[in-house]
Amino acid sequence: MALASSASSSAASCSPEPQGGLQAQGSHASSSFSSSTSKPPRALREEAAAAGAMELGPLTICGEVTILHGGFLMATRLCHPKPLSELAKSDWPLVGKPIIEALEEICTSHSSYPPEPSAWKKKAAVILWSQILFSGSSMPTVSTNQRWKEDVFFSVSTMIPEVNHTVLFEMFKEMNAPRLFTQMLLVLPEAVCLKELETFVEYVAKETSPRDVSFFLDVWWEIMKHKEGQEDRLTLLFRTVSHQFLSEPDDTGQPPKRFKSDAPPLTEPSMATTVLPVLMEGLKLIRESIVPTKMKCYALANLLDVLSVSIECEVELLPIQTYLDKVSSVVTLWISDSDNRYNKRELDEKVKEVERSMSVLNVAKLSNKSLLDDLGFLRTLLEEWSPELQGFLNDPQQVCYESYRLLDCLASLEKRLVNYAKSENLDEPTAQTMAELSKRIADFLEKINPGSWSKESNNDIVASVAMVIIDKRMDRHLEVCPVFVTQKSWAFTKDWVACLVRNKELFQEAELILKLLQMVAACAHVAESQEQIAKVAKVILECYAELLLTDQNKVISEVLAAWGRKGLSGISETFSEGFQEELNVAFNQIIKSVSGEGFKRAVASVSRLVLLNPEATIKKICNLVVANLGTHQFMAEILCSFPALRFQEHQDSTDASVSLLLNCLKESIWDRLITAKEKEQFLEFLEYLMQPTGANPLLCPAEVTQNLIFPFLKADSPCMELCLQILEKVLKVPSEQNWIHTCHPFPLILSLCRLLDGFTQYWHEPEGQHACSLETKDLVATNLAQLCSALSTQKDSLSPELWNQSVSWLHKKVGALDWTVGLRLKNVYGEHFKNEVPATLFEVCKLPEDEWTTRPAPQYGAGSGLMAWMECCCISATLREQMLVLLTVNVDNPEEVNLFSKGFLVALVQVFPWCSQSEWRRLIHVIKSLLEREVLYVPYSLEYVQYLPLLNFRPFAYHLQFSVLLLRGFQFLCGSSGATWLPSDAWKHMARLYCLGLSDLLGSVKSIVRGQWHSTEEKNVTRELSFVYIQLFCHTLHVAAMLPDEGTGEGLLLLSLEILSQYEVLYDADESLGSSLRKANEKHFLGSITENVTNKEMRTMLLQKLRKL
Repeated sequence: MALASSASSSAASCSPEPQGGLQAQGSHASSSFSSSTSKPPRALREEAAAAGAMELGPLTICGEVTILHGGFLMATRLCHPKPLSELAKSDWPLVGKPIIEALEEICTSHSSYPPEPSAWKKKAAVILWSQILFSGSSMPTVSTNQRWKEDVFFSVSTMIPEVNHTVLFEMFKEMNAPRLFTQMLLVLPEAVCLKELETFVEYVAKETSPRDVSFFLDVWWEIMKHKEGQEDRLTLLFRTVSHQFLSEPDDTGQPPKRFKSDAPPLTEPSMATTVLPVLMEGLKLIRESIVPTKMKCYALANLLDVLSVSIECEVELLPIQTYLDKVSSVVTLWISDSDNRYNKRELDEKVKEVERSMSVLNVAKLSNKSLLDDLGFLRTLLEEWSPELQGFLNDPQQVCYESYRLLDCLASLEKRLVNYAKSENLDEPTAQTMAELSKRIADFLEKINPGSWSKESNNDIVASVAMVIIDKRMDRHLEVCPVFVTQKSWAFTKDWVACLVRNKELFQEAELILKLLQMVAACAHVAESQEQIAKVAKVILECYAELLLTDQNKVISEVLAAWGRKGLSGISETFSEGFQEELNVAFNQIIKSVSGEGFKRAVASVSRLVLLNPEATIKKICNLVVANLGTHQFMAEILCSFPALRFQEHQDSTDASVSLLLNCLKESIWDRLITAKEKEQFLEFLEYLMQPTGANPLLCPAEVTQNLIFPFLKADSPCMELCLQILEKVLKVPSEQNWIHTCHPFPLILSLCRLLDGFTQYWHEPEGQHACSLETKDLVATNLAQLCSALSTQKDSLSPELWNQSVSWLHKKVGALDWTVGLRLKNVYGEHFKNEVPATLFEVCKLPEDEWTTRPAPQYGAGSGLMAWMECCCISATLREQMLVLLTVNVDNPEEVNLFSKGFLVALVQVFPWCSQSEWRRLIHVIKSLLEREVLYVPYSLEYVQYLPLLNFRPFAYHLQFSVLLLRGFQFLCGSSGATWLPSDAWKHMARLYCLGLSDLLGSVKSIVRGQWHSTEEKNVTRELSFVYIQLFCHTLHVAAMLPDEGTGEGLLLLSLEILSQYEVLYDADESLGSSLRKANEKHFLGSITENVTNKEMRTMLLQKLRKL
């Protein structure tokens, strides 16, 4: 009948016993649990009876049990007239033969599938031991009836004749199963365990044979290596039943609770530490019987291990390379020793066993008295056996595992004794005893030839051991991985690569990936390794893809530091093959998914590309930023996910370093920015890299300033305007660090000052040589103001001496520039220097001498004070208000007001052409202020007035006067004396400024109208507005007629159409009485004026607009 074996897989965690005695046919143990172990025995019997068999838990009353039963019956006959329960040790050779033969037959039986030889060893042991333990005399409180109902081993064990410990111990010896003996012993209740072990020791000590000694030492060694929690289901069931029936009853005298086979395992304190003293006593009893030198090495090694772990001492974990070497040494010894029980085992089993032997249990600290007694015993054995041991250990032919272990244990104990003897808690006699023993051990070891300690392991064995540890996930396998990837002699063999591929999930760490990359780099040029390198490269990239983004950045940083901007492509062609195609495909997909949902996928794709070739990937992104509208922020967000790209590259010519990102950006798109949209996207891209949302910046303001601004901030640089725009972005980036000081701020200020100075000669330069428009002047001035403000706030971070020196240097350099430039540096100059202006300015202003002083200005002769005053007003709003306050004009003197007004017009036409838009708006504010204060007199011309309507023009007085003032200014500029004064570009510029001024004026008119219409008086200002619009229209056409036709007409045409559009709204809304005649007259008047426009295109469009009225 087949053996029920539903739990054969669960027993695989418990390694099988080494072969010997009974030759097992299989290599995996099995507990052979039945699938119905959780059911009561009665139910089990009923089910088994229906199938023609009887099952009790994991044991089946079947052919195998019958064979075992037959063996015991034959043994009983041989033992007659004595029962087996009185079998003596000397009787075993005769009586035990049929028992062993029966067990051999069971283990080689194929009645169960798959065969379970190791499982039947354990089942036989459980049957016998439970029969001995659960005999009537041992269990007075439990009736046979109760056992029949609750003991799952009862039915099977009762089939076997009553036996004693002789049969049990001899059977374990014949099976050569010290680990099985140990596992079953240590799951018994503590008192029973101790009693059973004492019985075993007594048995071994009586009529001791070499096999007794060997088995005793094996059991001891297995107890030292025992780890709880590795028991299979049959062992756990044996523990449960034994605790149920053999434990002492509690204080109330209640019997143990009813057994349930599905109950969780009982948790008991470690039994191994409790039984060691019994083993120590056993060694004392059999010491005279230990004859072979190898056994003496074995016994001493066991004793040394117990003493080593009993001594309280901090134990350092072996370095992993040392650990690997030790494991390999033991494996080598087992391979070379045909008598060793592990010689025939597979490599993984050997390594697993060595692993167990290197992690012996921790025992409780012994008392000083017990420790001294045991150390004394060790000393006695050493003195007694030393001559024999030294001869054996010094013989290279005798090197074996026992000798290796003895020497290793001696060295370990000697080290512990030295450290422990220094403990402050020890009394002097104990410390002295330990010191003397450590000295004796040291002397003993000095007499041993170092070459006899072990057999050197070849590199292949070490590699194989490492691979087994990794493959089988043994102890410290994670520590072996770094060794595995750094051994060049192992690398790129088929086994090495296969192990890496099988266990690639273990190598998903940044450090391991980097070590693998170093290995690939070292062997990249070996032709024979290319196929294997390709496999390793694939594993590396797969492992890299599983890393967290922070770890990926760590890998990228190290790759850049080791191999530069080419990344992995610079290591091997394996990584560069197909890269360009992958790059294009990846970014085509990224561009199609510019959204939050696709961001993670995009980052993952770019992460791989950055690793393969950082330079090509960054340049691809930079090109896309310029070429694809709307992608710049998404690309910047992707890049900011890789702080590793802050990597600094050293320049060949200098010691300075520049970030890889900045270099790639300059190399890829800096000279390709042509259109305004491209520049705008680039600026926003750069701004995000310096100030990202929710990420650390990739670029800092200092490096951007030093690399994208300083080298190109020159008047003749084609990208000067772009540099100024970048500087504007840089200065707006909030930063806690005083980065400005690292960027040579004073030379930077001087560069901006020189650019401003260049604008004073703007229209005197030959046409076509302007690197930028005059409007760039505003950008320069804004940057200069922001830079001076930022620098002044960080003034305290510099030493006063350095600050003073720098300011003095700047003042000296700026002194050679236009005087207006120095006025912009007041924030930096502070109290060091006064405002320096032409002397003529003092003629029109009351300037305080403690803040203002004169400077040489030959070009500012007599009567130029008002022009200097006007130039001051253009510099800043603050200075403008100050100049308005300090202006000295006696408004009560008509002659002085008239003279000032004429001088103002002359100054205006000289300053106006050099004004930027911001400066012009400041000047408009000055004009408005002067007109409102009636300091400036502008008589209104009647040249475009057919009749003078009796209306209230006071709300629009400024608008009409300002328009007339500009008309007079242009008449002055366009007269015969000034017609050749300025180049054509200057006329275009002035036309733009005129349109800007009139557009602002129209906006002001609208605001006044809105205020009038919402007032409580509800005045109708339609006629006044009509008059104002007609006047502005006529003035505009007049200016257009005076200006050269080259490029000035478009802006003036648009302005004229805007005036007519506003007039049209008013025209259509006017439904007052008598308005028809007035509107007809106004329309006719406007038409007659327009007919005189010389520009045909402008005339046609304006007349077309008028016809729609």
